[in-house]
Amino acid sequence: MTARSAPKAKDATRQKILLAAFAEFYKNGFQGGSLNQIVDAAGTTKGALFHHFEGKQALGYAVVDEVIEPILMSGWLASLAESTDPITELQRKFRTFVKADIDRGSWLQGCPLNNLAQEMSPLDDGFRSRIDRLYTIWRQRVATALTNGVRAGTVAKGIAPKSIAAMLVAAQMGIWGTGKSSQNKAVMMQAAEAICDYLDSLRA
Repeated sequence: MTARSAPKAKDATRQKILLAAFAEFYKNGFQGGSLNQIVDAAGTTKGALFHHFEGKQALGYAVVDEVIEPILMSGWLASLAESTDPITELQRKFRTFVKADIDRGSWLQGCPLNNLAQEMSPLDDGFRSRIDRLYTIWRQRVATALTNGVRAGTVAKGIAPKSIAAMLVAAQMGIWGTGKSSQNKAVMMQAAEAICDYLDSLRA
């Protein structure tokens, strides 16, 4: 191994640990997640894990910052920021992501961000502050998109973007939470369509 390749190998190991931790915490929760399962899935050792992360808590924080946040940004927010028709874009996202999660079976596990919010926000301020920051960004981006839609003439004037954004983010959490708790894909799809119908009422 050359001096130049060593940092890349360390980065690759760290990324494998992060992705394995994300999958483990998503499946079993943070408290129920096993470090042994994480290192096995990552194909590494506990020594390597503790080289990159001080402990399970630090690993959990990194999962929020380095795995869940990019998923949120790329999946829900990136294209929304560029859209002049946020209602159509939001409808597309709700329908696309509900269908995709049902098709791959991940809907049965709920939303990874919401799962951690429900489990860890009451117990650990490090998790709570990180999760709250993501929800705040999410609401702000949706509110900004709706405001831009009003200016572009695709969203009705006189709406309250911040209030609607807060409701939509909460509804998204509720849709995935409903899917997880009910184990009924029809209920999850009905809830998503109800949100899409509501979004239609916001059109100019």
